[in-house]
Amino acid sequence: MLAKLSVRPSVRRCAVTAAVGLAVLGAGLSATDEPASDLARFYRQKVRWAACEGADTPKDLQCGKVTVPLDYARPAAGTLDLALARYRATGPSRGSVVLNFGGPGGAGVSELAAGGGKDFMDLTDGYDVVAFDPRGVGRSSPVSCGEGSDDALAATVGSADVDDPRAVLDRLREAADACAAHSGPVLRHIGTVDAARDMDVLRQALGDKKLNYLGFSYGTRLGAVYAAQFPGRVGRMVLDGVDTLTEPLAEQGLASVRGQQTALENFLTWCAKDVGCPFGQDPRDARKQVVQLVRSLDADPVPTDFGNEFSGQDLAGAIGQALYSREMWPSLVRALLQLLEDGDTRAVEGFATEGVALPVPRRDDGGLVDEEDVPLDNLPAALVAVNCADDPDRPTAAQVERDLGRLRAAYEEASPVFGPYRLAQVLMCYGRPKGTDFIRERVKDLDTPKMLLIGTRGDPATPYRWTQQTAERLGSAAVVLDNKGEGHTGYASSACVHRKVDDFLLYGSLPRNGSSCGAEDDEE
Repeated sequence: MLAKLSVRPSVRRCAVTAAVGLAVLGAGLSATDEPASDLARFYRQKVRWAACEGADTPKDLQCGKVTVPLDYARPAAGTLDLALARYRATGPSRGSVVLNFGGPGGAGVSELAAGGGKDFMDLTDGYDVVAFDPRGVGRSSPVSCGEGSDDALAATVGSADVDDPRAVLDRLREAADACAAHSGPVLRHIGTVDAARDMDVLRQALGDKKLNYLGFSYGTRLGAVYAAQFPGRVGRMVLDGVDTLTEPLAEQGLASVRGQQTALENFLTWCAKDVGCPFGQDPRDARKQVVQLVRSLDADPVPTDFGNEFSGQDLAGAIGQALYSREMWPSLVRALLQLLEDGDTRAVEGFATEGVALPVPRRDDGGLVDEEDVPLDNLPAALVAVNCADDPDRPTAAQVERDLGRLRAAYEEASPVFGPYRLAQVLMCYGRPKGTDFIRERVKDLDTPKMLLIGTRGDPATPYRWTQQTAERLGSAAVVLDNKGEGHTGYASSACVHRKVDDFLLYGSLPRNGSSCGAEDDEE
C-alpha cells in the first residue's frame, strides 16, 4: 500500500517486477543466518558518509551509499548501489534506526530530507536516523515504464478497446514489455525478498548487530519479511500502517479503492463548508463534479510543462496521494482551483510525481543515478514492479478475459474516480514473471523479539483489519497499538502514537498489547 509520506507536495512520492523464488531466498544463507563466503565482501563494507549535495538539502543531513548484489543467487553477476542518508545522533548513540516510508516505490533519501526530518528528530536522542532508496527506486537504479503505464491505463479506461478482453491483454503485454525495456536488469530482482536482504547488508555496513527499524505502510511488509529471513538480527521493530501479507493483489486493490473513496467523500464534505471550495457547497454535487472532471480529462487531456498530457487518471492518482493526510487538504483545494480556473496542472501534479520528464538515459552498471535523472514515472513503475514480484498469482489469458468485466464493475462500483486507476495497477502484473510465494507461505509465526504494530481505524490505505490479521499471523512477537484516529499511519499525526513509538525505540518500553490511542491523541 501507499507510503506514509511528507506533506510537502514537491517531494511526494505516489506509492505498485520480477519473480523472486524461494531458491533465491535461500542462496547465501546458512542455518545460523551468517552470510556465505560469496557474500562476505558485501558484509565487509562500511558506509562512507559525507555532506549531501543540493542547495535545498538540510545542512546536517549526510549521504552515502552501500553496494549489494544484483542477484543474491549469483553474487558475482553484478552489483547495485543504494543511496543512503542519515541524521546523526545528538547524544550517546545505540546505533542506527532504519526508516522505510512505504510505497512500494517511496524514495527514502528525499523523504528524510523533507522538512529537515523534523518528525524523527526525537529519535536522534539515541540513534543515527537512516533512510535509503531501495533497489529500483529513486537514485538506486530506478525502474521506469516509459509509455507502458499509459498502455495499461488505456486497457481499463479511455480507449475503444476497453470492452475487448483480447485487446486489453495485448495492451498489458505491451506495457510489460515497455517496463522491461526501460528498467534494465534490476527489474528481475526488485521484490521485497531482495530488498529485505539489502537491509541486512545495510545493517552490517552501519555497524549494527541488530536491525532497529521503523516502517510505514508497505514498509511494514518489508520489515515483516526481514524478520522472517533474519529473526536473530531483529532489534526494536515498529510497523505503522500494517500491510496485508496474504490478500491477493486484486483484493488489496479493492480495499485501497474503497478507502480512497471514503477519504475523498470526507475531503469534499470538509471542502464544501468553505465558500472557496472549487466544487461548491453541496457535498453530493461535489462528488458528481469530481467524477465529471476525471472523465472530462480522460476524454480531453491537457498539456503539461513536461511536454506530455495530464489525463483524468493522472488526476485520480494525484488526488489519491493528497488524501492520505488532512494536512494536505488545503493545498489540494488550491491545486484544484489552479487546474479548474487556469488549466494549470503543476500544483496537482506535484502531489504524485517527482523526477524528470521522459525519456531519460538508462543506466545498467548499478551505480547511483543523479537526482535529476530519476524518471518521472519511477514511483508508480516501482510500485507495480514490487507488488507483482511479491504476488504469486498470475491469471491465464483465459482467466483475465473471463474476469475482466467483473473486476471492472467491482472497481467502478467501489469508486468511479479511483477504480480504473487501481485496476490498471493490478492488471499490470499480466505478462510479467510469476512472483514469489515466500511472503504468503513463510512470513508467519516469527521467533523474534517483540515488535510493535500500529493500526489506524480511519486509515484509507491499510485497513485496520490488516493490522489484526498480520498480528495474528506473526504470532506472539506482535504487540498491537490501536490508533483510533484518521489518516494513513499514526506516527506523524498522533502525538500519542509518536510518543509510544519513541518510547519503544529509545527505551524498549512497549505498550500493552491491545492498548489504544484516542482520536485526540489521548490514551484510552
